[in-house]
Amino acid sequence: MRPNVTDPMKHLKWKLTALLIATLANFAITTAFAADPPRAQHVFIISFDQGNPDLIQTTDLPIFNGMVSEAAHTWSAYTIIPSITLPAHTSMLTGVGPQAHQVLWNGYAPEKGLVTVPTIFSLAKQRGLVTAMFVGKEKFKHLNVPGSLDVFLWPQPEDNAIAVANAFADQVGKLKPNLCFLHFRDPDSSGHKYGAYSPEKIQALKDCDGALQIIKAAITAAGLLDNSVIILTADHGSHNIKNAEGKTVGTHGSADSVDVKIPWVVWGKGVKKHFTITTPVVQYDTAATALWLLGIPLPESFWGRPVTSAFE
Repeated sequence: MRPNVTDPMKHLKWKLTALLIATLANFAITTAFAADPPRAQHVFIISFDQGNPDLIQTTDLPIFNGMVSEAAHTWSAYTIIPSITLPAHTSMLTGVGPQAHQVLWNGYAPEKGLVTVPTIFSLAKQRGLVTAMFVGKEKFKHLNVPGSLDVFLWPQPEDNAIAVANAFADQVGKLKPNLCFLHFRDPDSSGHKYGAYSPEKIQALKDCDGALQIIKAAITAAGLLDNSVIILTADHGSHNIKNAEGKTVGTHGSADSVDVKIPWVVWGKGVKKHFTITTPVVQYDTAATALWLLGIPLPESFWGRPVTSAFE
């Protein structure tokens, strides 16, 4: 309430005090929602579809496991339930669970439309950043919100990891994306057909490792490596079942640890070296970490939190 002040000097003092309080309050509100300085100029999220962490650890993957040895990592991050591709990746790239984003289907279904919550690419574009997705499955079109991506590329007729990596390598030098997502379908395709731990799936992981080498080399050639962070992860794991013909095949979608446990590796600028992450990491924390690295404030609606323990 305004005081009853008759002395002109006291009245002026009161007005100045009130103005100062209002100015400080506005400053506090502005500061709370202002962007932090970016910790990296470029963030690359690379997802190994059906990337069981125990299989990755025991497979000869010199690039992936070499990055693990140099970086911060956990083999015990967790995806969402149901542990299936499109809902999991939507959580990875929106920072919320399926109860919020409502992408509950797992195929390309144009009649269902686009994701209705903001993606990290939408939030990055609001800050004037360059964004891109290079994917191995058509269903990612559900995340291609108009105006959110400078490049969305599903390479055809081949959409394997090498094709995705080559498409990225062709673009990265001129695009120089601040935020980029890459998806390798190969382990999922082989796992479903031949088994979760089959020789064919192991070979698919090795093919992905070759694709990862192409991506690292392209980032280096574009002059971006020193200001980049690379996140290696997966949408879900998998387990074996017998199909109707009695053949062993891979599947996923359950709440069992073999389906929901995923790797989470962060490598690059500001990352702690040779560090094991012990804080819990959940699928939607990838989105939060990417925004935090780029200095973009997290929406209040976010479920994810940045994995700050992995950084210096």
